[in-house]
Amino acid sequence: MPLTQSPDGFAMQLEGQTLARLTIPTLAGAAPQIAVTDAGDGWQRVRLIWQLDQPVQQDELSVAFDLDFAPDFWWAPHLAPEPDDCIAQHVFRSPALIARQGARQLTLVPDLDVCGRRKDALWFMDVDAPARKWWIGMTEAAVKRHVEYQKTPGMTLAPGAVELGFFIIAHHDNAQPANPWARVTRFLWERYRQPLFAQGKPLTVPMDRYVEHVYRWAFDTWEKAVWQEFDLAGQRVGAPAFIVNVTESPNYPGEVNLREFLSIWNQAWFSSLRSASGVYRYARRTRNADLLRRANLTKEFALAAPMREGIFPAVYRTKMTRVNIAGKDYNRSEGWNTGYWTNSNRSPRERGITDAWFHVLDASWTALLMLRWYEELEADPRLLDYARTYADKLLALQDAQGFFPGWLHPDTLEPTPVMSQSPETSMSVTFLLELADITGDERYRAAALRAMDAVLDEAVPNGRWEDFETYWSCCSFGKEEYLGKRIPRSGMHKQCNFSMFWTAEALLACYRLTGKDEYLKWGRRTLDEMSMTQQVWQPPFIYIPALGGFGVMNFDGEWNDSRQCLFAELFVTA
Repeated sequence: MPLTQSPDGFAMQLEGQTLARLTIPTLAGAAPQIAVTDAGDGWQRVRLIWQLDQPVQQDELSVAFDLDFAPDFWWAPHLAPEPDDCIAQHVFRSPALIARQGARQLTLVPDLDVCGRRKDALWFMDVDAPARKWWIGMTEAAVKRHVEYQKTPGMTLAPGAVELGFFIIAHHDNAQPANPWARVTRFLWERYRQPLFAQGKPLTVPMDRYVEHVYRWAFDTWEKAVWQEFDLAGQRVGAPAFIVNVTESPNYPGEVNLREFLSIWNQAWFSSLRSASGVYRYARRTRNADLLRRANLTKEFALAAPMREGIFPAVYRTKMTRVNIAGKDYNRSEGWNTGYWTNSNRSPRERGITDAWFHVLDASWTALLMLRWYEELEADPRLLDYARTYADKLLALQDAQGFFPGWLHPDTLEPTPVMSQSPETSMSVTFLLELADITGDERYRAAALRAMDAVLDEAVPNGRWEDFETYWSCCSFGKEEYLGKRIPRSGMHKQCNFSMFWTAEALLACYRLTGKDEYLKWGRRTLDEMSMTQQVWQPPFIYIPALGGFGVMNFDGEWNDSRQCLFAELFVTA
C-alpha cells in the first residue's frame, strides 16, 4: 500500500520513495480512530473519527502533509494567498489538491460522503507551495477581500462523532501532454456525479418548462422592465435590458431604482444575440410569431452596431440621471432617445482602458454568433458580410507570435499592451475557423491555427487562464501585482474558467479541421481542467440543486453561474 504507517506516523510513497509525511492531529488531546481502506484504481481512503462526550473548543483540527519532493506544478480549487488563509468548504465544487514533479503526481480529494454534515465542523484545505505543505481539516473561516477565506478562532464541536476523511493517490503519468486532472476527474465522476445522475438528480423537469417560465417572465410579467424596443438609425430594434433588479418588478411597492445604466449588450458575458438565437429556435419549433419577431429585432440590433475599419462596439446605452423623490435619490434612465454606442465597462480602468476602448474578445464572440445564425437559422447575407469585414481587420491585428490583442484604442484602433497575449485569443480562433469553413478562405484558417499554437505555447501549459473577468469583474484582487504572474503561496495563477472554455472549444475546432492528435490531447486536458470547476456533488450546505453546475474562478464563490449553459454545449459536442 502506498500509504504506510510507521512509529513516526503515516507516509505516502511511490515506488519506495516517500512523497509526503502526514501529521495526524489530536482533538482535546485524544488521537482518532484511523481506518485506511482500498478505494480502487490506486486510490486509498483515510477516515479519522473522534468520539466526544462533551463540547470541545479547538480552533483547528487538520491533517498536515509535508511533501518530500519538489513539485513544479500545483493545483487547488481556490487561492489562499496569505498565511492565515484557507480554501473553505464553500468552494469544494470538484475539490482536490494536486502536486506534481515531472511525471510523479500526488493527489488528495476530500471525502465528500462526510464533508459538510456537521454545521459546527466546517472543512477546509490549504496549500503553502514554497513550504511544500498541504492541510485538510476543520476550522471557522471568515470572508475578507471579496472571497478570500481567512481562518478564525472559535470552533466548538458538539458531543458525538467527529469525522474527517480524504482519498489519496500517488502515481506516474507519462502522457504527453501531461494531464494532471485526468485521473481525478474520472474518480470524482465515478464516485459522486454518476450515481447521483443515475438517480435523476439534480432535476427531472422537462427543459421546456424552464424556457416557458423565462420567456413568460421576460416578455410578459416583467416585459416593461426587460424588453427594450425602439428605433435606432431608422431601424426598429429590440432586445432584453442588460440588468434588471427587484425595484423594477411589477409587484414592487416602492420607486424604481436602476442598479446600472440602462443598456443592451453584445459582449462575452451578456450577449443579446445569443439569447435571441435561443428565442428564434424556440419560436420556430412552437410557431410563435411574436417570439420570432423579437428574435429578429435583436438580430437587427446586432447589425446596427456601426463599423469603423471593421471594428464595432458592444454596448448601446442611455444617459442616466438622478431624481429626488420625497428626499431620496433614485437612478433613472433618460430614455433611448439619448442612446449612444460604447463598450463594456469591465475593463482595466486603472491602466487607462475605459469603456470607450473596443474589446476584441467581444467582437469575435458577436461575429461568431452571426455566423452560427447564418448557418443554423437563416442565411441572411448581411450577417456573413458583417462578420467577414470584421475578420479582415482581425487578421491585420495578429501579432508576430500569433496572438490577437485585448483592447483597441477608441481613436487609433491601436492595441494596448495590457492583456495583448492572453487566452482570450482562443475565441478569435473559433470564429476564424468557422468563417473559413463557410467561405473556404485559407487566410482565416492559417491565422487561426497560428493563434492556437501561440496559446498552446505558454498560456495552457502554465494555467495562465487570465481574461477580462479574472481581474476586472467583481473580484479585482491581484490586478496590480499578479497579472501574468503566479500567486507565490498557492503556486498558481489567478484563473477564470471562461478562457478555459474558449480554449477547449477552439482546440476541438482545430482538431476537427486538421485531425492532429496534439489538438485533441490538449483539448481533453483543458476540458478536464475546466471540469474541476464543475459541481460534482450536492453539498448539504447548499440549499438549492447545485449538482452539475459550474463556478467561475479560483478566487470567487459562485455556484450555478449562467455560463454553464455554454459549457454544456461543449461537453455534448466534444
